[in-house]
Amino acid sequence: MTRRQDLKHSRHSLGEIRDIMNSMKSLAYMETRKLDRFLDAQHAVVESLETVATDFLNFYPETLPEMDEMTSVYLIVGTERGFCGDLNQALFRYLEALLERQSVDEIMLITTGRKLHGLMEQDKRVRCQIEGASIVEEVTHVLSRIVHELSALQADYGMLCLYAFYHGQEGIIKKQLLPPFQECLHRSSSFCHPPVLNLAPEVFILELTEQYLFAAMHELLYVALMSENHHRMIHLEGAVKHLDDELENMTRQYNVLRQEEIIEEIEIILLSSASAEEKLRQLKF
Repeated sequence: MTRRQDLKHSRHSLGEIRDIMNSMKSLAYMETRKLDRFLDAQHAVVESLETVATDFLNFYPETLPEMDEMTSVYLIVGTERGFCGDLNQALFRYLEALLERQSVDEIMLITTGRKLHGLMEQDKRVRCQIEGASIVEEVTHVLSRIVHELSALQADYGMLCLYAFYHGQEGIIKKQLLPPFQECLHRSSSFCHPPVLNLAPEVFILELTEQYLFAAMHELLYVALMSENHHRMIHLEGAVKHLDDELENMTRQYNVLRQEEIIEEIEIILLSSASAEEKLRQLKF
């Protein structure tokens, strides 16, 4: 009886854990559905701004700042919550491989996501650790924190060379954000004449950069959150399936033990009945 009761208690506890994990998987799925709507619009905005930049820079390439003697800052976008496989470990390994020949003084890191912070808390290159987004609605707050830290670094070190590292659909993405539009310099414009501007080219590129950074950083945070939730769905799906197998196995064991107990109870009843019949016969004689 004790073994069967222990097994019953374990099965109940495991079932509760399974239900919690299944709920987390459902929440991750809901988050990916919300992000689908945001990402399509955000991709379109970023592509539109890059098209404008390509057209502009074909005629005014000198307006982009030179990259010489800029302070390098790497924005590493990790995860705020767990149950998403080795996303943070993969980012950490990628960064270590990339910076293995860099000295501490040559690079500064900004990290987002508590699960990534635990891997890099002893790294002297980390200048700031920011809590990441768990849901879509928190992305704007995270972006505000990042912009605040970048503004503080720019005030101390001047012009920044900013790169972002984050997980996308096909793996880790490295994206240069500052100076902006470096890839646009190598694209050809579909126009033969320079754009008609109401602003000086230097002022125009600054305002376009501001709009682009706002859109591009929203996009990368959305993409990173989408990847996190996608991996969480896969990870929890495997965990739920494993728990279902364990529950099925424990149910079989429980049924076997219960069957053995029933057999023992029947044997006791039969023995008691036989003993009672024997005593009745003795009384008759």
